Amino acid sequence: MSLIERLADRIITEAVRSHATDVHIIPRRNDTLVQLRISNRLIPKIQLPKEECDRLISHFKFTASMDIGERRRPQSGACSFMIDGQMIGLRLSTLPASQNESLVIRILPQQETVPSFQISLFPSMTRKLLALLKHSHGLIILTGPTGSGKTSTLYALLNETSHLYNRNIITLEDPIEKENDLVLQVQVNEKAGVTYTTGLKAILRHDPDIIMVGEIRDAETAKIAVRAALTGHLVLTTMHTRDSKGAIYRLIEFGVNWQEIEQTLVAITAQRLVELTCPFCSSHCTPSCFGYERPKRASVFELLSGRDLRAALGEARGEDSKFCYKTLREEIRKGIALGYIKESEFARWVFTDEAE
Repeated sequence: MSLIERLADRIITEAVRSHATDVHIIPRRNDTLVQLRISNRLIPKIQLPKEECDRLISHFKFTASMDIGERRRPQSGACSFMIDGQMIGLRLSTLPASQNESLVIRILPQQETVPSFQISLFPSMTRKLLALLKHSHGLIILTGPTGSGKTSTLYALLNETSHLYNRNIITLEDPIEKENDLVLQVQVNEKAGVTYTTGLKAILRHDPDIIMVGEIRDAETAKIAVRAALTGHLVLTTMHTRDSKGAIYRLIEFGVNWQEIEQTLVAITAQRLVELTCPFCSSHCTPSCFGYERPKRASVFELLSGRDLRAALGEARGEDSKFCYKTLREEIRKGIALGYIKESEFARWVFTDEAE
């Protein structure tokens, strides 16, 4: 094994053992900085000579079957590592920068499926989310910013429904983040002609009961997902919006018919991943504290369903409507009052949303 291979293994191994979510390899004028994202904070780990940056990034690109000769355009790829007897998936993204090519690696533990009782910080919300899986058809949308745990929630819900109900589940993802033997997983491959649109059309001919679409990104995918929900399938998907009501306006923006929205929408959630208070650390947890198995973060949700969803649809049409559901602001405040969530999380999520 070469020095670069050993260095790459050391970086990934340390990231996994530190429970990092991302590895950043950042080229600078005179050197290269390797950072780990641990619980929303970037922690510098290694400084490498500038000449090692190209070799390290080329090694990762080669492992992920990316074009090592192309440095002028962004690329993405995926590969896997076996670390401490655990299969770890890596999702790689390169970006040309002024000094050199930069690389970010998302770490995706394959065997870590969120148990049903840990889907939400509050058990009552977990029960509501699991109850949504009883629907035989319709559209369930999970919203939130990147890194808020939407995909993990989707996998947890699919894993639970595979145990509770005997249904044919097919997923369409870009890329497949976690291997699951209980569902049929299809990966988007635009070079081979498998886009979200064409893949979803093919899945509809494969007799699915539940379809999981990684993300609704454009009008065509939105319309096909709604059509699938209309034809007797339960469709679970994600969307990037600030809150749950925003998903309705996004569907309208994509040109989905009003009647179809009303007939298909079962529920919309908005999700945030918040940092929990630590009984051992006064403020920020030290990197060594993340070696313990105690959960450091948990998800909080606002849920639009039933009467509240109808009220939100009425508001989108310009009608006077009253809501009684608990917003993200209220859920985070509740967690802070109970001592579960750090007070800084309210400013990080709520004030940021208001500023938008």
